[in-house]
Amino acid sequence: MVQLEPSGPGLKAPKPKYGHLSEIDPDFAPLKEEADKNFAALWSLPLDEFKAAWLTAPVALPNNAPQPGQEYSVVDQEAPVRDGSRIGLRVYKPLDPPTNAVLVLKAHGGGWVVGSHEVEEVENRFLAAQGSAVVVSVDYRMAPAYKYPYAINDCFDVLKWCKSHAFKLGIDPEKIIVAGGSAGGNIAAVLAQKARDEGVSGLVGQILNIPVTCHPKLFPSDKYEYGSYQQNKDSTVVDAPRMDWFWHQYLPNADAEVYASPLLAKDLSNLPPALIQVAGMDPLRDEGLAYAEALKAAGVPVTLKIYKGLPHGFYMFPQLKQSQEYWDSCVQFVQQVAQ
Repeated sequence: MVQLEPSGPGLKAPKPKYGHLSEIDPDFAPLKEEADKNFAALWSLPLDEFKAAWLTAPVALPNNAPQPGQEYSVVDQEAPVRDGSRIGLRVYKPLDPPTNAVLVLKAHGGGWVVGSHEVEEVENRFLAAQGSAVVVSVDYRMAPAYKYPYAINDCFDVLKWCKSHAFKLGIDPEKIIVAGGSAGGNIAAVLAQKARDEGVSGLVGQILNIPVTCHPKLFPSDKYEYGSYQQNKDSTVVDAPRMDWFWHQYLPNADAEVYASPLLAKDLSNLPPALIQVAGMDPLRDEGLAYAEALKAAGVPVTLKIYKGLPHGFYMFPQLKQSQEYWDSCVQFVQQVAQ
């Protein structure tokens, strides 16, 4: 476990650049107590039950969520990966898809440990129904049984499989957006780097929502402001100690692997344009902002959206107006880069 510094008035004082972003949003404030109670109960479960609970939890759908069979179609299938295993995919398509549609390759969130396609079900529906994209969500293998780099390799192999099956999927193999939230945002950022490094063509964008970009033990705090791990260490949904736990399941020795901590990459040039969305009351806030800053410094176009006073995974509260803004931003980004 990463050792958190002792708390105290001085240590918890807001940092000058981003500290104000932790001031709780007034629309979320009345939801916080119940949310904290529900997530505390979830976190109290043994690992097997914890994983199962994420698989069986109902999706919180907004009233305007696109409906299957009416606004998009969805099918489940499989794709092979390098060790001979077959990985589950969920494919969302517009009902009237354009010829050679853009592909959004989605890695779901869940700390590389829990979750499924349903974690970002709402976003996937909007991307297919309103973004006219073919969305392929990857059921990559998860820790602790499958530690780093299984999630990366599974998703990268599916990326290459999608390119080779472009006709069947109805996609343009040279018009691909890698996307994900939280740990999925980490995977998407790594896929963009790995595709560049290995000469895999076709990536035109990356959607990095509330992303994990660096192990907290390795964060270059001499280069970027890093106060959110302390300031938001008790935050709703995922707090700092629980994020440490996720890291320990995935990368127990905190190795300085660039494909685990993409912020550590020495070269971020020649990567596709990025949408980065960050929550202000999230322990991961400052690493998302640091990655945006690093990409911009490397000449990569970045669209940055910051949601002040909201916790990690706030889109799970569809009654918040910012949740719709979050989904709309993904759709708009896809539409822009797909032109």
